[in-house]
Amino acid sequence: MLLKNLRDEIDATLARDPAARSRLEVVLCYPGFQALLYYRAAHWLWKHRWYLAGRFVSHVGRIATGIEIHPGACIGRRLFIDHGMGVVIGETAEIGDDCTLYHGVTLGGTRPSADQTGQKRHPTIGNDVIISSGAQVLGPVHVGNGARIGAASVVLKDVPDGATMVGIPARQVARRSEARPEFVPYGITAELPDPIARPLNALLDEVQALRARVNELESNRSPQAVPVDTPLRMPASVSGNGCTAED
Repeated sequence: MLLKNLRDEIDATLARDPAARSRLEVVLCYPGFQALLYYRAAHWLWKHRWYLAGRFVSHVGRIATGIEIHPGACIGRRLFIDHGMGVVIGETAEIGDDCTLYHGVTLGGTRPSADQTGQKRHPTIGNDVIISSGAQVLGPVHVGNGARIGAASVVLKDVPDGATMVGIPARQVARRSEARPEFVPYGITAELPDPIARPLNALLDEVQALRARVNELESNRSPQAVPVDTPLRMPASVSGNGCTAED
């Protein structure tokens, strides 16, 4: 069973990375696959309560690959970690099948005091999820099946199935009806709208409409005659030195 899972992970790398030319190349030259080997061994030790040994194997894997996967994390089948440097997967994180993570991805926790209570601190990632480079998914949030997380996005809330999230904090910009979208490198296509540009454009349109209304009101307002030949006079009771006229 273990050998079949490893073969499936090699085949997943070949299917999603056109630069991979052979299974041997994946085994020898792909740190994402090598990190999974370390993780599988560390996770087995962790499940059998060999906690220190599990952490040590995980630490060795981090030194060798630049990918940090806590042995307590639960990872499904055919995970593809592309490039991989700087990937961090926390202790209570869960990842489904056929997911793709790029370099710099963090599945982090936001409840540092929850260790003693056994509460979940890290995200749950569904199946067929693509998380692009530099993205952070923080806290016990759920990312639905087929979702895509754009580069450098910060996800702090649950993500629906098939949704595409971009920005800081991440906002939904698209959603797919099918549960299993096709694989797209880095999870983002060029035709996606900019979530920041849309409200800015709407604000500019509103400002232009208000400016046009103000100009209309100014043009309809009749000018008031202002007398300019009336001399200015000081009050009769006050002279230039601050004394009254009677003084």
